[in-house]
Amino acid sequence: MEDPTSVGICARPAPALREYVESYVGFDLRRLPTGVHCGPPSRALTAVISLADPLEVAPGVDDGSPVTRFDSVAGGLMCRSVAIHHDGRQHGVQVSLTPLGARAVYGMPAAELAHRLVPLDALLGPLAVELVDRLRSAPTWAARFAALDDSLLRAVGRGARGADARGVRPEVAEAWRRLVAARGRVQVAAVAAELGWSRRHLTERFRGEVGLSPKTLARVLRFEHAHALATARDPLPWGEAAAVCGYADQAHLVRDWREFTGRTPTAWRRGELLLGAGQP
Repeated sequence: MEDPTSVGICARPAPALREYVESYVGFDLRRLPTGVHCGPPSRALTAVISLADPLEVAPGVDDGSPVTRFDSVAGGLMCRSVAIHHDGRQHGVQVSLTPLGARAVYGMPAAELAHRLVPLDALLGPLAVELVDRLRSAPTWAARFAALDDSLLRAVGRGARGADARGVRPEVAEAWRRLVAARGRVQVAAVAAELGWSRRHLTERFRGEVGLSPKTLARVLRFEHAHALATARDPLPWGEAAAVCGYADQAHLVRDWREFTGRTPTAWRRGELLLGAGQP
């Protein structure tokens, strides 16, 4: 087999979108072994638009979850990895939205998408169909990112004319900010007290907006940090990564890793086909 080749292009959205959209990533991965990529849980709501064959995605890894084909797919916050089946090529664009921006872009709280994968056109309607066509016909990554800016600005403008487009409680937004800034290494009760709420009230409000409880999000954020360290060019040993990310010990990291990916860290590293291939 020829050596894998990859292109990964990152871009920031237009300034007016940065409250709602964290990043764009264009990817073109070729000549990989046919297999399954493990798309891990993270802080972002992810949308992926294929520029080639339809995406084949299942809402779980190695658990028999049914595979669905999408030209474009959007998901909410997850507590387990999604399985992306491929034949050795992945070509598309990934958009990472902030959960607090879901109302502005999709017109609904992020909680309505939690643990779900849906066609992008179910959320954006004809605008999504138009966007897919524009991305596939654009000659360069810069042109594709410009098309994303234009379409998402139109979605936000449309949402701003509707009811409750910015209806996120400031306490929920601040709790989100603190959890993310601390990468999950924060006591939820302390955050609630500083906001003047009980822990129970914060949990209910937060879950109702984001789709996860603050405690569960903190676990996702710690895992996200560990995953970033594990996919670095020179990854830390698992025990060191556990300490850096706030786990009690390596066994604690292993338990969370198995829960979020369906695999132990060692099995994940052995089976993850896109490691070192410029995965988005």
